[in-house]
Amino acid sequence: MTRRRKHLSPEDRALWDHVARQVQPLHPRRPVAVTDVEKGLPRPSPPEMPRVAFTIGARAAGPDADKAAPAPTVRMDHKAYNRLRAGKLRPEARIDLHGMTLAQAHPALTRFILDSQAHGRRLVLVITGKGSSAADDGPIPERRGVLRRQVPHWLGQPPLAAAVLQTSAAHRRHGGEGALYVYLRKLK
Repeated sequence: MTRRRKHLSPEDRALWDHVARQVQPLHPRRPVAVTDVEKGLPRPSPPEMPRVAFTIGARAAGPDADKAAPAPTVRMDHKAYNRLRAGKLRPEARIDLHGMTLAQAHPALTRFILDSQAHGRRLVLVITGKGSSAADDGPIPERRGVLRRQVPHWLGQPPLAAAVLQTSAAHRRHGGEGALYVYLRKLK
C-alpha cells in the first residue's frame, strides 16, 4: 500500500490547473472559496476542551450540568409543600391506574378527582406505575409508561385543572416515581 503525498508534484499541479480552467462551475453566481490548504496556510488546531476530573461511579457532566433544573411552581403553602415532598402528609384517598388503557384511565381519574374534591379531600394519591421495562419484541417500538406521562397532562387540562392546586412526585413510601400526589383546591 502506498502513501498519498500531502502536496502535488509540479507536473500534477500543472495538469490540475489546466483541467480546472476548462471546467464550468455548476453555480456561477456563487464565489469560489479558496481554502487555507490551497493557499499553503497551516490548518488551525481545534479549540482545546477543558479537562474535567472524573471518578468512577460519578455521573458525567453534560453541557448543562452547571445549570440547575428550574424549581417547580409552588401554588400551595410552602410549609405544607415541604411536608408533602418529604412524605409526611398522608393521602386521604388513592386510585390505582395499573393495567388500565388510556381510554379507561382518563374517565376514572376525572371521576376520582372530582368526587374527592366534592367530599372535601385535599391530598390524594394517583398511582400510575413506572411503566414496563420489558424488551421490545416488534418492529414498531411501543412506548412504555404511557399513563405515567399522560396523567400530569390530564391534571393540567379542564375539567381537572380547576380542581387541582398542586401535583408532585410521590415520596418513596407512597410509590415514588410511579405515583403522584395531587393536592386539591377547597370547594367554595
